[in-house]
Amino acid sequence: MTNGVLAGRKVVELGSMIAAPFATHILQQLGAEVVKIEPPAGETTRKLVRGGPSGSYLAFNRGKRSLCLDLTSDAGREAFRKLVAQADIVVHNLSPSAARKLGATYEDLSVLNPDLVFCHIKGYGAGPLEEQVASNPIAEAATGVMFSNRVDGRPSRLGPSYHDQFAGCYAVIAVLTALLSDDPAKRNIELGLYETGLHIAARDLLGVQLKSQILGRPETEPSAEFSIPGYGAYETRDGRWIYLVMLTDEHWRRFCRATGIPADPALAGLRDRRRARPQVEAMVREAVGAQDWDALVAALSAEGVGFTEILSTDRVLETPQAQAPGKATDFGFSAYDFTAPDFPLPALLHAAGLAAAPPLLGEDSAAILAELGYDDAQLQQMFASGTAVSADPEAALWALPRTSASAAE
Repeated sequence: MTNGVLAGRKVVELGSMIAAPFATHILQQLGAEVVKIEPPAGETTRKLVRGGPSGSYLAFNRGKRSLCLDLTSDAGREAFRKLVAQADIVVHNLSPSAARKLGATYEDLSVLNPDLVFCHIKGYGAGPLEEQVASNPIAEAATGVMFSNRVDGRPSRLGPSYHDQFAGCYAVIAVLTALLSDDPAKRNIELGLYETGLHIAARDLLGVQLKSQILGRPETEPSAEFSIPGYGAYETRDGRWIYLVMLTDEHWRRFCRATGIPADPALAGLRDRRRARPQVEAMVREAVGAQDWDALVAALSAEGVGFTEILSTDRVLETPQAQAPGKATDFGFSAYDFTAPDFPLPALLHAAGLAAAPPLLGEDSAAILAELGYDDAQLQQMFASGTAVSADPEAALWALPRTSASAAE
């Protein structure tokens, strides 16, 4: 491993929830120094689980420095402006109105630092909704994802905030592009969560256009597993769930050989199997349900059938693949121990920073302000007035303490 491809770069984050913190998480793992500016109450994900930090905060804020400032105060904004003047990159996902109110627009900040790469992850890009606020489920609902994802017939969000994380990835691509470019216009980056959702949905949006022209009517498949029999989740005799990939006729033939299903010319082609969907689904379900996990997996592996076990989240990091070198890093936070997956390109990462914990709220306020030139008297005044907040290392982070059972492990 190296010091990271972005070693020596300073990033200022005004982020909440996921999109901007996820973008700066990647930049930090690539070696950049990230200063996370938070209001006195802390950003939202610090208080989501029993009054304390959530999985999102723990996962996406590792190794950052926390500067807690009241940006509604003149003194807080002045400190923020001093920091921006020394930074290379600013990333935030404030609403457009909040960005204007706090003086965090490109026009505000580029005056302080003409070489600054500025990235604003918004709800919507340019258009009639550009002033509106949008979140991950709104992007899912507005771009077709939620319509097809139903629980008991009701359109539902996917669960994980994938659109936020895609937007964070797109933001990193844009920031790296700006750093490589001599074009000043590339330094003003505005990225819409909605537009991110549109791009992610491109395959399905074009697929329904194609079927509308071929069939003369729109036809939306709920998902691949409903359109291809044998593609999906099935339960083994001993109660474990397997996910089968059955995309082609060859996949079907291999599965039949592995499970002892007699070859049937009437089901040899995908169109044949689609017409006989209930029959094929019943055959696969019965074949899987007739065997225990170990025997089924041995047979499928021998024939080269694509599959995996469907794991609960508490088991994911216990697998040999997840525990192979370069996949995850252990770190401690308060009295707790965690294992966090890393950015999946080990050769690009900042090795020394991987095991760094997320910061306490205001953990680095005094040090960062001192670096900006504030003397002890000024620091005491800022902390006394509430313009800046310093961390209390003795404060409990969660409403419930760690259980005695987990503490003994």
